[in-house]
Amino acid sequence: MRYINLNKLLFISGATALTFVFAFFVWWQEEIVINNDGEARIIGGESQKSFITGLPCEDINRRPLAVMLASDPITRPLSGIGQADIVFEMPVTPSGATRMMAVYQCESPIEVGSIRSAREDFIPLVASLGAIYVHWGGEKEALKKLNAHIMDNIDAMIYETKYFYRKTGIKQPHNGFTSFEKLWKGAEDLKYSINNIFDGYIHTDKKPAKNINNLSDSVIINYPFPFNVMWVYDGGKNSYKRFRGDEPELDRNTNEQVYVGVVAVMETSSKYISKDYINIITVGEGDLKIYQNGTKISGRWKKDADKLDSKLFFYDFDGKEIELAPGKIWVEIITN
Repeated sequence: MRYINLNKLLFISGATALTFVFAFFVWWQEEIVINNDGEARIIGGESQKSFITGLPCEDINRRPLAVMLASDPITRPLSGIGQADIVFEMPVTPSGATRMMAVYQCESPIEVGSIRSAREDFIPLVASLGAIYVHWGGEKEALKKLNAHIMDNIDAMIYETKYFYRKTGIKQPHNGFTSFEKLWKGAEDLKYSINNIFDGYIHTDKKPAKNINNLSDSVIINYPFPFNVMWVYDGGKNSYKRFRGDEPELDRNTNEQVYVGVVAVMETSSKYISKDYINIITVGEGDLKIYQNGTKISGRWKKDADKLDSKLFFYDFDGKEIELAPGKIWVEIITN
């Protein structure tokens, strides 16, 4: 009579199961990563796409950096503006001069600038993405909040020679720049978490049927000249190319025109602060238009005013979160 060694049988069965599991993940080309919060995320293969853009991304678990950039004509072309995953743009003065905040996760530009001051109305947008705020000083109310540690931030007024630099041949205050190598060194030195916590937006590759009611080949943002913006749809790239002050928006790092897959236009109100400042309301809700795939979707934007780190939502008129086309995003904020 033959006897079966139970321990050997269990060992063989377990080894076979482990081999199968390993082979499955090699075939699927994915790996499981456990972040510091104990949350498991599958990355790699088909799943390794940005939570912001829905595009392939090697650093989906890396925390975004939100960098304040100038809109002054003298600073053009900006370095790194075309490499951002999402950009927020809004007027910051009574005369309508604008400021931009470029948010980076998937790409690391060799240079970013011209860097400008923090503004209070951008703070809720930084928090909505769980990003580290990068700025060169700031207006009074913004610095009051940031110095009270309302969020992780890297201020060039404090760390100018350590994590930032000034370029020769460019007049102040337009000559402030940085690199991602310096910024990540700053985040490490300041003991900031570098893990992404943003859940992301919903994306879909499906394109809606076009009709006379939703066709939109261009988007015009009536900021005053030279800050006026136009986006023109390129069907070949299924993206929108950007013009500012009636000229193509170029990235100094690549010398290429800026393209995005999604243009979101948020309508809101503003408060007069002084002859130099206005405060744009970036919490609560307001009318919204999403431009993607050469079409327009109307709806509402919403952000919980009582929770700083609440997500900025884009809803249709049925109350459903709008599915965004994969692509970089540019959010234009206008006052009604």
